[in-house]
Amino acid sequence: MKSSYSSDDVEILLKDITGLVQPLPASVREKKIQMGMHYSEMIPLEYKPSEKYMLAYRNALSLYAESTAKAISNMAEKIYINKGKKIVLVSLARAGLPIGILVKHYLEKFRECRVTHYSISIIRGKGIDHNAIKYILNRHEANEIQFLDGWIGKGAITRELFKELKRYPDVDPCLAVVSDPANITERYGTREDILIPSSCLNAVVTGLISRTFLRGDIISPDDFHGAVYYEELENEDLSRGFIEQIERFFSNKNCKEKTSYDWKTVSGIKVVSKIAERYDIGDINYIKPGIGETTRVLLRRIPWKILINKRYQNSPELDHIIQLASEKKVCVEISELDLGNYKTVGIIRQLADM
Repeated sequence: MKSSYSSDDVEILLKDITGLVQPLPASVREKKIQMGMHYSEMIPLEYKPSEKYMLAYRNALSLYAESTAKAISNMAEKIYINKGKKIVLVSLARAGLPIGILVKHYLEKFRECRVTHYSISIIRGKGIDHNAIKYILNRHEANEIQFLDGWIGKGAITRELFKELKRYPDVDPCLAVVSDPANITERYGTREDILIPSSCLNAVVTGLISRTFLRGDIISPDDFHGAVYYEELENEDLSRGFIEQIERFFSNKNCKEKTSYDWKTVSGIKVVSKIAERYDIGDINYIKPGIGETTRVLLRRIPWKILINKRYQNSPELDHIIQLASEKKVCVEISELDLGNYKTVGIIRQLADM
C-alpha cells in the first residue's frame, strides 16, 4: 500500500484500491450506515482542513507534543519489558500507524531493539485481516508480536482483537495504546484522556491513506483489506512532520518501569451506559467517548451533540473540538454527568432525527 511514510518505518499490509471506490461525503455515508450498510464498505471523502482548524491543530501540537511523547515513551517501555529486544509491532490502521512509527523510533534509539513494524486492518463487527496476520506469522515468531493503537474509546476494537486472536493462541492479544481512559489495558501510556495531536486530523497526518475498507466486490478472499491513497492532499501532508515534532521530546528518564492497573477508575462502559440512559440512546455505538473518538465523530460522522466534562470545560486541549463543532454547527454541552476519565464525548445523530 502506497503512503507518504518511509518504507523503513512501516510495511502497510493493505490493498491499494485508489480509483476503485468513489469516496462519499459524511452526510451520504451516515444515512447508508444507519440504514444498515457497514461503515467499512464505503470510503470517506476527505477535505483540506480550514485555516482556523489548522491553527487549532498547530496549537495542539505545540501544547501537547511533550505529553504525547511522554505517554508513548511509557507505553514503549512496557512493550520492551514484555517483549525484550526483538519486537514486531503491528499497528492498527490507521490511527495506530503514526504511533507505531514513533514506538519503533523510541525502542531503536533508547533500547537498541530490533523492531519490525507492520500496519494492518481490523474492523468492528467484521474482524481482523487474517491474510495480514498469516503474512506476519510466516516471517516472525508469534511471541514477538505486539499490537498497538492510538487510544481506547469504550473498548470495541480491543474486544474485537481479543476475540479474533483466539485463532492464534501463541499471539499476545494485549493491545498497547497511548491513552486508555476506559481503564481496559495494562499496556498504556497514560490513563488520562490526553489530546494526541494526530487525532485532530485524518489522512494528512496518517500517511495520506484512508480508513480501511472491506467489501466483497473489491476485496477478494485472498486480498488484504483495502484503503485509498489521497494523492490530491499531498500538498497538505503533515505525516512526517508530526513524527518529527513528537520524537523531539522523547526521553527514557522518567518512564514507569512497572505496569499498573487502576481498578479505582470508573470504567468506560459505565460512563457510556449512563449517557445512553440520560439521552435515551438505544445503541451505544452512537456514543463515542474520549478526545480521539469525539474528534473522529466531528471529522467523519454527523454529530448530534458534544458533551464536555465540566472539570475540563476551559482546557485548551479541547480548542480543536470547539472549532470543529462551530464549523459544523453542532451543539456543545457542559455535562452534569460524571464522565469519569473522559474529557469529551461525541454523540452521533440518529437517522430518525435527521
